[in-house]
Amino acid sequence: MDIKHLDPKKQASALIDEFKKFAFKGNVIDLAVGVIIGAAFGKIVTSLVDHIVMPIIGVILPGRSGYQGWKLLIHGKEIPYGLFLGDVVNFLIVAMALFLFIVKFLGWILKSKKEEAQAPPPLTKEQQLLSEIRDLLKQQASATGPGATS
Repeated sequence: MDIKHLDPKKQASALIDEFKKFAFKGNVIDLAVGVIIGAAFGKIVTSLVDHIVMPIIGVILPGRSGYQGWKLLIHGKEIPYGLFLGDVVNFLIVAMALFLFIVKFLGWILKSKKEEAQAPPPLTKEQQLLSEIRDLLKQQASATGPGATS
């Protein structure tokens, strides 16, 4: 390959076109939107756990500074199990929300779409006429077949 024949503008343009085809496919954009919404949802759930759920638990089971102050002291080392419990509650809420959305909401939608897909489509006019012709031919064949009386 000769360096004189390389056209950097053409190669850059081809690279940009290839990138556009990849980046602006529907699936990639849908995935990006899903990640952004998922991150925002995660922040909302974290806020819910940190500012509402765990403080209520802290009131029910009092400690020095709420669940964040729940710590074990082993050989002079602190183990902040209260923060871990907050993260566990956070996970459980996210898991429940995903379960409700995916299994209950989307499952209901997917089930109805699956039922629609399983139902045979209505016959076209030509198919109806062909079915009628077939039925008439069967009647004629059974009327003129063996054992038929005229």
